[in-house]
Amino acid sequence: MTRSGGHAAGRFPALAAVALLVSGCGTLESGGSSGGEDTTVTVLAAASLTSPFTTIAEQYMAAHPGTDLRLSFGSSTTLAQQVAQGAPADLLATAGTSPLDLLGDIEPTETVTIARNTLEIATPPDNPADVEGLADLAGPDVDVVLCASTVPCGRAADEVLSRAAVEPHVVSREIDVTATLAKVRLGEADAAVVYHSDVASAKGAVDGVEIPEADNAVLTYPLARLGDTAAAADFAAYVSGPEGTRVLTDAGFLAP
Repeated sequence: MTRSGGHAAGRFPALAAVALLVSGCGTLESGGSSGGEDTTVTVLAAASLTSPFTTIAEQYMAAHPGTDLRLSFGSSTTLAQQVAQGAPADLLATAGTSPLDLLGDIEPTETVTIARNTLEIATPPDNPADVEGLADLAGPDVDVVLCASTVPCGRAADEVLSRAAVEPHVVSREIDVTATLAKVRLGEADAAVVYHSDVASAKGAVDGVEIPEADNAVLTYPLARLGDTAAAADFAAYVSGPEGTRVLTDAGFLAP
């Protein structure tokens, strides 16, 4: 076992129900404009990007006074569906490329890969069920939590478990990877299959059990620009550039 350390249509009320909004109202304040008109960029992103995107946004706004970034996080599938139904967004970052298929008639202005990720088993620090690999997840006394099968982390987990011929003892399936990992952090599950970056960002609150490369999956994280504003294009370039990549890799993601 190893330990791992713009589409700006009308507002869509359901967005607030599933999104985790940064700084209460969802806007990270840059400290005001330096003479020009303030600009707001709305960014919807996969739950697994919460920590690095918050850091990237803070760094960007410190260097770009007058630009405010409105960040909302949640299931990639749900966010893409909301954009298709009219939720305002300048940028959409998803775990895996399949959520972009849900955008319907909305064609991104540009799409760039910003990172990749793999799966890992998360257990409580004391690993009470002695989980040492995928096969242990089939134990009848091992309570396993997975993401919902309709979201990228759930689909990827299902693929990995099927490839390894393991039928896990699943006690619940959660709306996104953040909720899935929370079950382990709170001691409500013996194990969960989540992203490596989530185990890394937990900083010891959970233990990580690696999944062999032959059984594992690699997800690509695309960043889709949904409008043509200069501010959205500039932030997208920052995320995919060396500054953003550094934050993402420090958070446990793989380089694009």
